[in-house]
Amino acid sequence: MAAGLSSAIASKPFRSFYAPHVIANPTPLFSPLPRNQRAIYRTLKKTTLTICFVLEEQKQRAQIENLSEEGSDGITDAQISVSNRLAEKLARKKSERLTYLVAAVMSSFGITSMAVLAVYYRFSWQMEGGEVPLSEMFGTFALSVGAAVGMEFWARWAHRALWHASLWHMHESHHRPREGPFELNDVFAIINAVPAIALMSYGFFNKGLVPGLCFGAGLGITVFGMAYMFVHDGLVHKRFPVGPIANVPYFRRVAAAHQLHHSDKFSGVPYGLFLGPKEVEEVGGLEELEKEIKRRAKSYNNS
Repeated sequence: MAAGLSSAIASKPFRSFYAPHVIANPTPLFSPLPRNQRAIYRTLKKTTLTICFVLEEQKQRAQIENLSEEGSDGITDAQISVSNRLAEKLARKKSERLTYLVAAVMSSFGITSMAVLAVYYRFSWQMEGGEVPLSEMFGTFALSVGAAVGMEFWARWAHRALWHASLWHMHESHHRPREGPFELNDVFAIINAVPAIALMSYGFFNKGLVPGLCFGAGLGITVFGMAYMFVHDGLVHKRFPVGPIANVPYFRRVAAAHQLHHSDKFSGVPYGLFLGPKEVEEVGGLEELEKEIKRRAKSYNNS
């Protein structure tokens, strides 16, 4: 305000504001004036300064109001744009979750049905002769459990030695923001499904202890794959809702441990999934694990 007033005064002498019909021949500023002209001079000087002051104030106020209106409009437009992008992103994520949920349910239902029917028909077919193949049945059951547990150690080794090494160009898609319901890393699930199908097929169409062991191994790999999908893809990365699985305390620890793997706080540990909390504890990350469990619980309750 003062700067504008000073520039207005400096750019034009006071006498340029005086009406020529009041003072026809302006007298120099420092020359004595008659009493009546001095009164007129003081009045005009005061009036002129007041007019300049008021006009300058109104001008600056108008500029501020214009800037405020422009800024307000800009913020509103930005907020609308951000809101629209957020709505589009949420809609896209919802569609992706639905797509993956349908795929997960269909594959789980299909694989489970096939596995149950295969087990039923295999043993009913094996017992047609009247003898109960106890050794074969025990071998199938033992290899089912053994293969399911062994897959955890296989996945841990492959995750560290292959996926984060020579196969990183495929696994990298899992460590980046996903665009779409699927990612290149999902190919590993198909790769693991191939030996499972082959082992179960061989065991289903052949009799004997060895075919029984192969059938059990394929069944165990299948069970591990389904459990991995629900816990890893559903619970940890929220690619689809998992329902009551999220309320199991140990699965919460598993999810928190795997989240630490993605944060890379312990050089990638844990590389396993279901035994991930044990891996974190072995490298001294128990405190970080508990913090992550609380953070995920808080996030889950707020969502």
